[in-house]
Amino acid sequence: MADETTGPVGVSGRARITQPFEAGVVVRDLEVMERFYGEVLGCVPVHRSHIPQAIAGPAGLGGQLLVVWLEVPSGGRIKLIHPRARVVSSPWAGPLAERCGLVYLTFHVDDIAPLVAALPAAGGRPLSSPVVVSARGRRISFWADPEGNALELVDERGGVREPGRSEP
Repeated sequence: MADETTGPVGVSGRARITQPFEAGVVVRDLEVMERFYGEVLGCVPVHRSHIPQAIAGPAGLGGQLLVVWLEVPSGGRIKLIHPRARVVSSPWAGPLAERCGLVYLTFHVDDIAPLVAALPAAGGRPLSSPVVVSARGRRISFWADPEGNALELVDERGGVREPGRSEP
């Protein structure tokens, strides 16, 4: 339970979060990534902004940026951050749980099947084996987006058995 002036009950002096959560993803190809998140996951661009060096530098973001805010259908936003300078990536080949930092974005969906069918054609690559795993009443699937960022899809309707799934 929360109190509007103090935040969570018993915790005073903390700022209150006033907007849905946003996650930033640095991208190499803004057009490809905007299309991927829009067409496959239904995210809608709601704002686009050029961030000059004068702001990005002191903010610790590096040089000039183009940022596109995508609204996630269930709430919250993904910021696709496209730097003017070349992006240095470090692909991770190991298990997701052995990686520090932001590891994946989770999307709760009402039906995982159409997404699993659409992701390969959109540039997604499955990370789960089998592609959809049934666990604790859910169907879960991990994917890499076209630039290798990990996504988790969660479908609460895990009681239905389909080919290609396992129950741990």
